[in-house]
This record gives sequence, structure tokens and C-alpha cells, in this order.
Amino acid sequence: MSNHHQFVSISDAHRAFGLPKPLHPLISLLNQNEDPVQLNTFPDTHVLTFYKISYKPKLSGKVRYGQDYYDFDEGGLLFAAPNQIIGGLEDDASNSIPCSSHTLLIHPDFLWNHPLAKKIRQYGFFYYTTNEALHLSESERDTIISVFEMIGNELKGRIDDFSQQIIISQIELLLNYAERFYRRQFITRKSVSNELMQKLDDVVADYFDKEVTTNQGLPTVNYIAEQMNLSPSYLSDMLRSLIGLNAQQYLHSKLIDKAKEKLSTTNLSVSEVAFALGFEHSQSFSKLFKTKTNLSPLEFRRSFN
Repeated sequence: MSNHHQFVSISDAHRAFGLPKPLHPLISLLNQNEDPVQLNTFPDTHVLTFYKISYKPKLSGKVRYGQDYYDFDEGGLLFAAPNQIIGGLEDDASNSIPCSSHTLLIHPDFLWNHPLAKKIRQYGFFYYTTNEALHLSESERDTIISVFEMIGNELKGRIDDFSQQIIISQIELLLNYAERFYRRQFITRKSVSNELMQKLDDVVADYFDKEVTTNQGLPTVNYIAEQMNLSPSYLSDMLRSLIGLNAQQYLHSKLIDKAKEKLSTTNLSVSEVAFALGFEHSQSFSKLFKTKTNLSPLEFRRSFN
């Protein structure tokens, strides 16, 4: 953390960008067309203590499958949650604020005591990597820009009792559109996603078949995502879109399949099966198995026989 410049407030960020003070201390919309960010004093890598949503007109990282590309060319959205490193090797420089035409900065305190304060943490795309950015179609871009402009107009208007609630509603609208467009992107990337699914099945099967579980324990979402070169959040959201399960649920389903195989084709005891699958305690295995199948491991073995 100490190697990266940390912006502790939105005002702090404005000073670094060479911009006037923000209209509101807890939320700011930066528009490169109106207030160009000064790049000469901008740190290469930095950490924000607030949420960032940026629209970048030229977005790299299009997905290619065979001879064809599967993403739109109208730029795209990038997201970052508080305390993430932005820029440099950890997160491609295309995710930095100066490269974006519109950037919304939201301090968590702005959402305090509002349902969105909790809900915003459930949007997985805040934890995607830059190469998992949302590529927008022309109509999607127009929709996103229009919401940015609504937020900007509200910030520039007279502050009253309704201002914060209206802006929070507009932020939630922006996030809901982003979620909707990401679902579309999973569909338009379907051939790529199907290939990733096959690779995922192979990675998990290999983990169990080579009995890596004996030494490393149960496979984790982070481990599997790393083998796939995907962020854990993107992997979960892709799976949810394709098969209706998040990454943890998918791993559990594969675990249960492997357990059924061992219970039905070997004479291993329940404890031995649990150990072979990476469980430290057979009770934990039995509890999970019954939760997923409505049968205990012994009941399954008896019913199978």
C-alpha cells in the first residue's frame, strides 16, 4: 500500500487532478470535456478510498474467438471498489481516471444509511479486472452517458432535501444498467464462455483426479479463478449467467459428483472419502452432502446399491 499514492478524499483527488474543489465533498463527476485532468502531476499507480465508475471512449481488451471479435467498439465501463490499486502492472493503466471521459467518484459515506450502501458491495463488476471491462454498444453508451449527465445536472443544481436521494437513485439506475449490459455481454461472448466452461470443467476435474485435495484441501474459488486467468467475481457472474450457479455453488456441485462416484464405486469409508476430497472433518463432508442431496453419504451408498 505504501508504494502507491492514496487519495483519502475526493477533494484530495481533485487537487491531484488540478481541478477546482468538488461541488459535493462525498461525490464528484469528472468530465474530461469540461474540466480536463492535468496529467503531469498524476501518480502512475494510486489507491482510492471511494468507488469509481469510468466511461472510456476507447477500450482495449476485446475478446477474440477464431477470426472474429465478440465485443462492441463504443468504449466501455470500468469499475473499482475502495482500496483497489489502479494503474500500473497491477491494473492496466487504461483503468486510470485521466484516460476516461466521464468518471464518477462516490465516497461510501454518501450512501450511508441507505440500502444501496450494502447493495453496492454485491455488484461483482466492482471487483473485475480491466480486461473484464464492459464493452458498450452505441445505444448502451448513449444510455450510460445520459445517466452520467443526469447525475452531473443534479450536482450542479440547487442542493435541497431531495438532492441526495435523487442522486443515489441515479447511481442505482447506472448500476442496474451496467448489470443488465454485462448479462448481455455474457450472451454475446457465449462461444468464448462455453470454451471457458470446458476449461473450467477440466481444471476442476484435474484437481480431483490428481487428488490434489489430499495435500491442498478443498479447491477454492480464488484458486480456480487464478488457473482460469479470471477474477473470482467475473468467474462467479459468468457461471451464474450460463448455468445459474455462482462459482462456490459450482464447486460444491462438482464436489458432490465426485463424492457420489467414490461412494458408489469404491469401498472407502465415509471418513476416507471425506479426506480424499480435501475435508479435514468427515462431519463437514456429511453435512454438505446431505444439504445437497437430502441423503447422508451412507444412505446414498445404500440406495445406490
